[in-house]
Amino acid sequence: MAKAGTTRTEALMQAVRAKIAARALAPGDRLPSIRRLAATMGVSASTVVEAYDRLEAEGLIRARRGSGFFATGADLPPLALAEMGALRPRAVDPFWVSRQSLDSDPSALKPGCGWLPADWMPTGALRKGLRALGREADALLTDYGNTSGSLPLRRLLLGRLAEEGIAAGPEQIMLTGSGTQAIDLICRLLLRPGDAVLVDDPCYFNFQALLRAHQVRIVGVPFTPTGPDVAAFEQAVAAAAPRLYITNSALHNPTGASLSPQTAHRVLAAAAAGGLTVVEDDIFADFEPALSPRLAILDGLDRVIRIGSFSKTLSAAVRCGYIAARADWIENLVDLQIATSFGGPSAVATELVAGILAGGSYRKHMNETRLRLARARQEAAERLAALGLVPWIMPRGGFYLWCRLPEGLDSSALAQRCLADNVVLAPGNVFSVSQSAASFLRFNVAQMADPRILASLRGAMAGQHGTPVGLNPP
Repeated sequence: MAKAGTTRTEALMQAVRAKIAARALAPGDRLPSIRRLAATMGVSASTVVEAYDRLEAEGLIRARRGSGFFATGADLPPLALAEMGALRPRAVDPFWVSRQSLDSDPSALKPGCGWLPADWMPTGALRKGLRALGREADALLTDYGNTSGSLPLRRLLLGRLAEEGIAAGPEQIMLTGSGTQAIDLICRLLLRPGDAVLVDDPCYFNFQALLRAHQVRIVGVPFTPTGPDVAAFEQAVAAAAPRLYITNSALHNPTGASLSPQTAHRVLAAAAAGGLTVVEDDIFADFEPALSPRLAILDGLDRVIRIGSFSKTLSAAVRCGYIAARADWIENLVDLQIATSFGGPSAVATELVAGILAGGSYRKHMNETRLRLARARQEAAERLAALGLVPWIMPRGGFYLWCRLPEGLDSSALAQRCLADNVVLAPGNVFSVSQSAASFLRFNVAQMADPRILASLRGAMAGQHGTPVGLNPP
């Protein structure tokens, strides 16, 4: 709002200056035409002419004959990239870990993030695959993706499903831009605002964030070392009449637990009795040393929808996920993907993934990664134990340890303290619908090598507890 006594011309000049200062008008950007700005601001054309003339005299804008007025960027202070990229204080909620991990500078230590370090990934195979794609037809590099995704990759995925005992045809699988997009499409198809959705408590925090975006009721079911608490699950199905249940059956995020056969059978029986659809996120499947029970295997893709992606095993920069489900659902989901993305995922991404999966390097990479993770889990558990942090269970695979803090410590407060040391942690309540996990932290064992992480955590724990913690180094 213009100050009292400010003329219309001066108010208009202030508005343009503010846009330039905020970089809403960058150097070289064209300003609105005199006629359009006059109509927008409710002033006369002569007022705009006078304002533009005075701004040009100040050097902030420049007239180009026959083209209009353009911002020059004169007297504009340098852009403070460090300030823009700094970690910002915010509420510790399901977005907290994502924002801190994704927006932090490269020097940040990230034991709370959900991916492997770059030097653990098959970058050699990725570079080789990208070079091969550069020799393919121009259309691969320029055209929209097929609506269901790359046929070679879908065939490879069908083969992997067949190895598990899931008989599915090409009409039962589609590729998506990511695992998150897969869940989003399923929510768009099957949910309406106000519907109830079951999730594990604790569960992957972005399940909650995505479901809240769809304006549904989130109902948490206590999670145990063998899967959801079956009695609580059955009660929730009867009481809430949920439409969906979203879970990780294998190497559950954040706990690392895997479903037992008994729990799997009872979950499917309760889902059938309540008309409930199950979304099984199998993103960690390739980290398992041997296949554990899967709801999709027992169900045969009738009531269960299988989703997955390659962000954890190949590259988070090459986004590609998939959905395996009933043919009629896939048909509708393809239409939704066209409506929201116009076509399937990038052909470059899907052909790159297909090429790596078809070669022998992927199996070798995963074999080596599983062995490396087994060592890292044991080492991280021993080092954390020196601080009094105890794993809830020792997972059979994967890279997560869900650890309980010593009595009286709050994981959110610790995470905020450690953030000052440029260490990003994953506090328990970001995973918990009931907010009952304040005494837990999730650690990524592959991101735990730097000794500054434990030093920061030790200091934060001592500061919160008021007494020295784990002074003897492990």
